[in-house]
Order: sequence, then structure tokens, then C-alpha cells
Amino acid sequence: MKQLVIATKNAGKVTEFREMFSKYQISVKSLLDFDQRIDDIAENGVTFEENATIKAEAIAAKFEIPVVADDSGLEIDALDGAPGIYSARYAGEDKNDQKNLEKALRELDGVPDEQRTARFVCAVAVARPGRNTFTVRGTCEGTIARQPKGEGGFGYDPIFVPLHSDRTMAEHTSEEKNSISHRKHAILEIEKWLQDLT
Repeated sequence: MKQLVIATKNAGKVTEFREMFSKYQISVKSLLDFDQRIDDIAENGVTFEENATIKAEAIAAKFEIPVVADDSGLEIDALDGAPGIYSARYAGEDKNDQKNLEKALRELDGVPDEQRTARFVCAVAVARPGRNTFTVRGTCEGTIARQPKGEGGFGYDPIFVPLHSDRTMAEHTSEEKNSISHRKHAILEIEKWLQDLT
């Protein structure tokens, strides 16, 4: 079976990637699956693409195996694109999902519904030993709800309502979410490479 590494320690992302890659008969390892300690990689890029590339190339160099890394986040138009690349640490360095979404809702207090447009963004970088790294981007457009709803997903899912839906992402099943998510759209952009992966 074909193998690759997903350069993340985020269990929610790992689950989503595994589900999406299963149709390609690809065995997915994450940074949680290695016995040796892997230090966090400094994501000091200024775009989602730069951060994804930094992670993918660092892990590909370490293990000499194809690596897929993503950098993803939420862009809220009324907040000039914030939290953007700082989505995971929006409310502080401890990467607390609940505090992050609570801060986003506070920042949007008083903003009318028609101005609460937003999108999830996912940049995926593919790094291969001895080959050039390439990146793709997927998005999922929607709006920000007034309050969190739903028990599924992770991150900002409880306050993000995808376009053409009246439910938050956290109220969707994993199958529904995976069919419309920003991560799914990015994966479709590298589908041919996944099919040809050696």
C-alpha cells in the first residue's frame, strides 16, 4: 500500500485526512504515530502556503518519505481576514479551540448577519525527497453564527455555517463535512498526484 506522512499532531485533522485518503488506498501516518519525539516546527511564514511548505519540507527531510502538510484557518471578512494564519492561537499560545471561537464571536458582537461572511482556507503542501514542493489551496465559504452549535468537528466548526446550509459545520456528520470542506477541496486539487503516488 502507498504511504505518506501527514505533518500534523492535530488528531481531528488526522481523522479527516485518513478518511479522505482511504479511497486512494494510501496508508497515512501522522506525527502522532512516531515513537521518536518530533519537536514543533516554527511556522513563521506569512501565508497559509508558506507555513504548509515549511512543515512539509522539514518532515520530508527528516524521514525521506512523501509528506503532506496543511496550514488552515478561518478568514472573517468583517475582521479584515482575521484570525487567518493565527487561527490556532487567536486567543493565546495554548491553542484552545473554545477560547478561540469565543474571541471571534466577541469581536463580531454587533456585526449584522449580512456582514458575517467568512471562509475556511486550507493550503496543502506536498514535499517529496529530491523533488520540488508544490502547494494547492481549497476554501469553503460561509458565515459566522451568533452562537456555537453542534458537537462534531473541531476548531471553529461550531460557529461556521457553510454556504447553502442552515447548520454549523459541527452539526454536519463527518461524511457531510468531508464532502464540502476546505480540506476536501484542497485534496481534490492533488487528486492526480495521489492516484500516481509511488
